[in-house]
Amino acid sequence: MLLMFGTLLFCLAIGVPVFACLGIAAGLAMLQFGLDLLSAPQTIFESLDSFTLMAIPFYILAGNLMQTGGISRRLIHLANSIVGWLRGGLGASSILTCMFFATMSGSSSATTAAIGSSMIPAMEKKGYPKSFAAACVAVGGELGAIIPPSLTMIVYGLVANVSIGSMFIAGILPGLLVGLSLILTIVLVASVRGFDNVTRVSPRAWLCNVYVALKGSILALMMPVIILGGIYSGVFTATEASVVAVLYGLLVGGLIYRELTLRDLVRTFIDSAVMTGVIMLIVGCAALFAYMLTLNQVPQTFGRFIVDIAGGPIGFLLLANLLLFVAGMFMEAFALIIILVPILAPIAVQFGIDPIHFGMIMIVNICIGMVTPPVGVNLFITCQIANLPIERLLRPLGIFLAVLILDVLLISYIPWLSMAFL
Repeated sequence: MLLMFGTLLFCLAIGVPVFACLGIAAGLAMLQFGLDLLSAPQTIFESLDSFTLMAIPFYILAGNLMQTGGISRRLIHLANSIVGWLRGGLGASSILTCMFFATMSGSSSATTAAIGSSMIPAMEKKGYPKSFAAACVAVGGELGAIIPPSLTMIVYGLVANVSIGSMFIAGILPGLLVGLSLILTIVLVASVRGFDNVTRVSPRAWLCNVYVALKGSILALMMPVIILGGIYSGVFTATEASVVAVLYGLLVGGLIYRELTLRDLVRTFIDSAVMTGVIMLIVGCAALFAYMLTLNQVPQTFGRFIVDIAGGPIGFLLLANLLLFVAGMFMEAFALIIILVPILAPIAVQFGIDPIHFGMIMIVNICIGMVTPPVGVNLFITCQIANLPIERLLRPLGIFLAVLILDVLLISYIPWLSMAFL
C-alpha cells in the first residue's frame, strides 16, 4: 500500500494525467501482489460495462447541444433580467445562469466553460476585478455537479448501489442552498467594495423584462422538468432520461431555435466523444485502483480505524468532511468517488446515516475540490478564459470557500436538506 499510494502521489506531483496515475499505481501494486497484468484490462472493461454508465455520454452530449444551440445565451439573458438590477447583479446572474445550465449539462467543467466565456468579459467591462469575476464563475460552475442531473451523482449511485433518481431528487435543495449563498456573497462583496453600479428599475419594468426573457427561454427551462418529472413519476429511468435529454436538445436547438447547423452537430459530437473518453478512462483506472485496495483489505482496515476514533455520527461526518476536502484538492472527482465510496459509505450506514444523504455530503465536498488548487479543474478553465495566473484567484476564492464550507456543514448536519423530497 505504501508503494501504491506513494506512486500515486508522486505521479500527481509531477503532472501525470489522473487516469495514468491511477493505472500506474494499481499496476505496480498488482506486480507486488503477484497478479498477472493481463487481468488489468479485464477489470477496467468490467467496471465500464454498465447500463448506468451509459447515461454519462448522453448527458454530456445533451449539455453540449444546449450550449451550441443558443440555450446558454438565453439563460444568461433570463438570469440578468431577474437579478441584474442589484448591485453585484451581473455576478449574481452568473451564478443563477450556472444554476439554470446545471439542470441540463450535468458537468461542472462544461458549466464553467459555457458560462465563463460570456460572463467573465461582461463582468470585467462592468468594473468587476478580473480575478473576482473569474472566481465567481469558477465557484458557480461547481453547481453543474450538485444540481441534477449530475454525472457525479450517476457514478456515486453506481458505486454505492443507490437509486440515481433518488440522488437527483436529493440534490435539489442542496443545489439551491449553495447557489443562493453564493449569490448573497457576491451581492454583499459588491456592496462593500463598491463595484457594479446599476440603474434601478421599477417593479413593472422588472416584471416586463423577466416576462420577455422567460418567454424566450421557457423551452430550455422545460428540460429539467421533463427529466426529473419523468424519473420521479417512473416514466423512465435516469439512463433513459439522458437519451430523452439528447432528443429534446436536438429538437429545441435544431428545429425550434434553428441555431444548430450540421457543422455544429459534427463538432458537438466530437467534443462529447472526447470528454466521454476522458471520463471513462478515469472511471476505469479508478476502478482498477479500488480493486487493489479491496484485495489489500484497505476499506475494512480504514473503516475500523474511523469507527474507533469517530465516536459517533457527528465525529464521523466531521472526519469524513475533512478527508474529502483534503483529498479533493489532489484528486479528480470520479476517481475520488470510486476509491472512497466503498470505504466511507458502509461506515456511514453503520452510524445510521442514509447513503443518499451521505452521497450529497460527498458530492458537495468533491465540488469544493474543483475550485481548490492544485488540481481544481474549474480554476484552470476560468484562468484560461480570463488569461490570469491561478495565484490571482486565491484571494477572492477565500471568501467563497468559507461560504462553501458553511454550506457543507449545513448539508452534513441537517439531513432534511437532502431527504426532504424523498
